[in-house]
Formats: sequence, structure tokens, C-alpha cells
Amino acid sequence: MPPFKPRVSPNALPELAEVSGNEREIDLSAPCYDCPTSSKGTIQPQTRRSHRMATGAQAWTEESVEAAGVSLQMVKGGSGAPLLILHGELGHQGWLRCHDALAQEYTLHLPSHPGFGATQRQEWIMNMRDLAGWYLEAIDDLGLQGANLMGFSLGGWLAAEMAAMSPDTFNKLVLVSPAGIRPPEGEIYDMFLAVAKEFLTAGFHDTASTPEFLDICPDEVSPEQAEAWEIAREEACRLSWRPYMHYPGLPNLLHRLKRLPTQIIWGREDEIVPVSAAQVFNNSIPGSSLAIFDHCGHNPHIEKTDQFLTTVKPFLAS
Repeated sequence: MPPFKPRVSPNALPELAEVSGNEREIDLSAPCYDCPTSSKGTIQPQTRRSHRMATGAQAWTEESVEAAGVSLQMVKGGSGAPLLILHGELGHQGWLRCHDALAQEYTLHLPSHPGFGATQRQEWIMNMRDLAGWYLEAIDDLGLQGANLMGFSLGGWLAAEMAAMSPDTFNKLVLVSPAGIRPPEGEIYDMFLAVAKEFLTAGFHDTASTPEFLDICPDEVSPEQAEAWEIAREEACRLSWRPYMHYPGLPNLLHRLKRLPTQIIWGREDEIVPVSAAQVFNNSIPGSSLAIFDHCGHNPHIEKTDQFLTTVKPFLAS
């Protein structure tokens, strides 16, 4: 894999905006959240929609950092106490409105897991517990002990595994529609029987009322984005195929989080991980809080951003 070229947000490059009024040229400086590695190891640049770069948005940078023996693709933005955010099964969804709001009070660290984005796969990482163990070592190398931890979907499962292994490593935990536990009612959506766009669409209750939906799932998908999704699906399959998207022993391990303040967030109309799993997480983590959003699917942070922030910000600040 060639050296990773650091990137910065347009807000960190005011001179760029002054030089050119062309929105697409400014867009080209956007981070490559899903920079796919092709079979030849070439990093493919991508663009992002310009409204992510509106005046007043928090600046971010993207770079490759060394952690636990891996060159880790990392997006970083904001200021304040560290908040480590773990993405779901299709990789980063971009610098979203929720990120921008949280970055006003926290320093956000958004890594791409090994095998996702521009972070190289580690062949020895064969399941979620392997990945969780690797991340705990990476956290030591990055000096992120005591950080707040947040995870979405597959990343929520990963966050739960990490916290169960080492609860004292983290300050607070936010699990957003996490996989990892088999729902007592309904089944986890089989993403490998659908194309990526179908899976993304199924993650929303009302795409028409979700402005950011077209940013993460545009009508016309570039070949680079399609390749990025397929690479992410392949890695998700390696990590979570048997048993599919859950670990039967996880509920029995979550009692170790009894001293770790935990907020669980779910959409009542979640078609990816049915909401019945929410109560299992809540019952398995002593003292945890559960918020279920009505008229919301698998992505509460995108579909109900204001409600998500109203729930998360006071929890993290308390």
C-alpha cells in the first residue's frame, strides 16, 4: 500500500476557499472516509458533498497514524475531551451533522478499522474479539485511555466487546443500534443477501425526511464508492459470519460494565437489528440507560440527529 496522504477539511484551509469559488474543487479536499484499497493496493480518492463544509462547521484532519503495528486511517476533529467513534459494517459514513455538533465539545477520533477504508487488513484478526483486543492495544499507543467510547451497529458491538474486556479503559460508553446480540424477536438483516444500497436504505425508516441520506447513499454511486462498500462487506463477513452478526456469550460478559456509565440508543423501526435486542443490552449492562426513538430506523444519529444529540450530549457531560 502506498504512503497515505494526509487530508484536511476546507475549514482548516481557508486559503483554498479564497483561491477558488468552485465548490467541486473545494470538495476534492474532503477526506476519503471510504478510500478503497483495490486489488492492486491503490488508494482511490473520493469527493464529498459541499454542504458538509458549510461555514461554521468544525474543522477536521485525516491522516495515517501508527498504532499497534498498523498504519491506521484516522479522521480527527474538534476540541475537548477525547471521544472515540467506531463505524459500522460499511465503513465511515462521512463527517455528519452529529459529528460537527459533538466536535464543538469533544475531540473526535474516527478510525477506519483494519480492513476498512485505507487501513490495511490484518490477517490474524478473524473475529470481533480479535479486533477488540487489537483496538485496546491501539488505544494505549494513541494515548486514548480514559476516552469516551461510541459505536454504531457493528462498531457498537465492537465497543461493547472492548468495554467488556477492559471497562476501566473508558470514561463513558454510547451504543447506537449495536449488533452483537441475537434479538429475541425478529432476525438481524442479512446484509450479504442484498446489495449495499439496499442495505443502506433498509437502515432508515423515512429516507425522504432524512437530508443526509443522499450523502451516504447517492442515487448514482461512483465505482470507487461501490468498491469501498464491497471491501467493507468482505471484511464484515470475515469478522461476523459465524454466528452471523452476534456472539452468543456477549450478554454474559456485559455485567463487567457495571461501573461504566452506558447509554444505549435504538430506533423503534430498526429493520437491521430489531429493537427487541435493545432490552437485552439494557438488562445485561447494570445501570445502563435505554432511549428508543419513535419513527426511526437503524441510524438514529442521522435520521433523528437533534433527538440523538439531546440524548447524548447531557449523558457525556454529566
